[in-house]
Formats: sequence, structure tokens, C-alpha cells
Amino acid sequence: MTTLPIPVLAAVLGVAAAVPLLGWALLARPASASRARDNLLRGIDLTVSGSPARPAGPGLLRRLTDGLTPGGTVDRLDRLAATAGRPAAWPVPRLVAAKLVLALIAGGLSALVVSANPGGLTIVVAVLATVVAYFVPELLLYSRGQERQEAIGLELADTLDQMTIAVEAGLGFESAMARAGKNGTGPLAEELVRTLQDIAVGQPRRDAYLALAERTGVPDLRRFIAAIVQADAYGVSIADVLRTQAQVMRLKRRQRAEEKAMQIPVKVIFPLILCILPTLFIVLLGPAVLDIIDAFSGR
Repeated sequence: MTTLPIPVLAAVLGVAAAVPLLGWALLARPASASRARDNLLRGIDLTVSGSPARPAGPGLLRRLTDGLTPGGTVDRLDRLAATAGRPAAWPVPRLVAAKLVLALIAGGLSALVVSANPGGLTIVVAVLATVVAYFVPELLLYSRGQERQEAIGLELADTLDQMTIAVEAGLGFESAMARAGKNGTGPLAEELVRTLQDIAVGQPRRDAYLALAERTGVPDLRRFIAAIVQADAYGVSIADVLRTQAQVMRLKRRQRAEEKAMQIPVKVIFPLILCILPTLFIVLLGPAVLDIIDAFSGR
């Protein structure tokens, strides 16, 4: 009877443990949804077949993922999720489980590769692949957050123009914000609507505005919020602040476009040197080199 090598056995066990975690990560309901349901049903007597229904606990898999994940990782994922707009399909508990699942799968496959072809380079590549697989959800979330911040920065100037027109027409600042959020379709409109919802449920306006700047992390929006908070504290005309901020945002957007245009020649140098020039030299000098070789070989 043949026994499997220890690395192969470890890889098989790792993949076998990753499969149920993967199913839980993809199909389990987020813990926030469970907490919201418990809050809504607090004080309501629900019975099923004569016995009271009890909410489900966190479960073994959740306790396992919490035990295997450092506390700083959860906080970092929460910040990245806030910047990315908190995608409904990927709450923080599911991201934590996905990190562990990907690391286990990559570790198991890497163990198989190392057992088949042991060597220093293979081990290094296997370790790097496992580490990269562990950080893939964070990288994807960070990339989505960067795209969202860029979209907010591009929409900010036009949104401020709409709010300026609405305020000059006689609407209040929050009414102008509601109109801009209703007419818009991008992430900035979603954040404006959420800010108004926070104010509607009782959060102070100043705290709601500062939370908007903190969630998005966009420097231009942060400066705009600081100007609005200062104008509200000192009684400055909101219309003047909006008009000034809209002009500043348009100027910054034009400056960013000019900056990117100036960066194009520098970015083109490396593809030109590495890809285009060698091919051009081969096409132009190749026949001459072949003729020279034939001439010297003929002598």
C-alpha cells in the first residue's frame, strides 16, 4: 500500500478545507444583515410550530475566520470597503473568508507543485503566489476605491454647478443637494443621497458632512466640505461659497488634464525604446547586415 507524500497530503487537506469556506463566503448572508433583522424584530414574538424562533449564531466558520484573521486586517478591509462604496455583494466578513479561501487554495496547489519539482526557486515562487492570493481581495477593493474616487473628482465640478444654480434659484443647500443627488447617476450622487439620509435620521449636519468627506477620501471634496462647514458656522452666503468652489474645481480639473497630457511623452518613451525602435532597426538594417554577411562570406 503506497502512502501519499506529506506535501501532497497537506495540499489535499488544504483544498478540502477551502471548498466549504468558499461556499460559505459566496452564499452566506452577511452578519450586518442578521444584525439588522434582529434589530427590526426586537420585541416581536415570532413562533414557528408553537416554539419561538431563535436567531442563528455566528457559526463555526465565522469563528474560524475571525480567529485566523488579525484584527488590523478587518479594520483595513472596512476602510477599503467604505472607500469603494461598500459593494453589497462583498461585505467585510465575506472578504475575510475570501482571503482565507484563496490563500488555502493557492497554498495547496503550491504544495503540489513543490512536491513534484522541489527546489529553491520553486519554493520562493510558491510562497509568493500564496501571499499574492491572500491579498487579491484587498487589491481588487483598493482598485475599485481608486476608480470611485477618480469618478467623484470628475463629477464634483459639474455637481457644484448644478447646486449653485439651484441655490441661486431660491432653494436651500440641502434641497440643492437633494436635487443634485436625484439628477446624478454616479458615485457622488449616491454619497449625497446617503448624506441626506443621515441628516434625516437625526445626525447633525456638520457630522454628516464630515462623514461624507471621510468616507470618500477625495481631497477636493474634503476641501469643499471644510468650506461648507466653515460657511455654516460663520454665516457666510452658501451661494458665494458654491460659486467659488465650482470655479476652483473646474480649474483643478483642467490642470489635472494638462498634467496628464504633459505626462504622455514621458510614458511613451519606454514602449518606444523597448518595442518600436528594435523592430524598426531590424526592418531597416536587417537587409544591409545580411548583404554585408554575404559579401564577407563570399570572399
